[in-house]
Amino acid sequence: MSYDENWPPTPPRRSGRGNLTIAIAALVPTALAGWLVWESMSGPDENEPPKALPSRSAAVGKPAPPATPSPSASSTTASPSPSPSPSKGKPGASGPLAGRVVVVDPGHNPGNFQHTSEINKLVDIGTNRKECDTTGTSTNAGYTEAEFSLDVSQRLRTLLEKQGATVKFTHTDDRPFGPCVDERARIGNKAGADAVISIHADGSATGNRGFHVILPALVKAGAADTAKIVGPSRDLGERIAGKFVRATGSAPSNYVGDGTGLDVREDLGGLNLSTVPKVFIECGNMRDPKDAALLTSSNWRQKAAQGMADGISSYLDR
Repeated sequence: MSYDENWPPTPPRRSGRGNLTIAIAALVPTALAGWLVWESMSGPDENEPPKALPSRSAAVGKPAPPATPSPSASSTTASPSPSPSPSKGKPGASGPLAGRVVVVDPGHNPGNFQHTSEINKLVDIGTNRKECDTTGTSTNAGYTEAEFSLDVSQRLRTLLEKQGATVKFTHTDDRPFGPCVDERARIGNKAGADAVISIHADGSATGNRGFHVILPALVKAGAADTAKIVGPSRDLGERIAGKFVRATGSAPSNYVGDGTGLDVREDLGGLNLSTVPKVFIECGNMRDPKDAALLTSSNWRQKAAQGMADGISSYLDR
């Protein structure tokens, strides 16, 4: 589901209007078809940031309540993106991403279903207070978002480490629930990450298909100040979206982001409290049978991880 920390168990999500987005890999709008063909063939230039695209408004949906889980198992004009500084990482690592730190945030936790009182406790997200976490969604057959996100995260870690990156997780199903959204943000901040990606799958109505990448809006309230990360996060998100199309063949969401594959949000604590470049990715809609068939395929999940790895590498190896 969309990583909405204030999600109660309500009917399937419906799309609404959000803030600014950057039009990139739209398969549906005719005006962007030529760009998408170019992107799917070549992806962003590895040596230069992607060209600026026309901005379009984004829609925000509300997630559906989870099905019975299987046992296993967070508008403005962005500033230019500064190049990350390769000052950290695992000593002795080699490869194009040596010295770079990537934090991978597997959405939700398989144990959240058994700890609803704990994850319903409110935490400060800068703009207001919201729930610590949510259970996430699932396919109609019971394959949970938490299980999906952890599997893809582990595949992504392997791909990034092969390129020399130091990869840190917010959790590895090694705790009974959580971490809370504010702690997830602090983990990336404390690591001084060059990039953070939070991995999810959505829970919307049947017929709503495709992926979208969520970018931070300009937020300055309480403990939240995203001014320094809006530009770099947009660059990171654009590159991940373009490479995700190329690796998976999936189209951008037909119900969030007006077909652009990008959505800007100011209500997510994981983005509001981040001080390092960070994006969320909703890989598909678990409640749509066609998307669910992809999300439950190990072969497709490997392609999804590859698309994310390629996008992160494109952003960092510049």
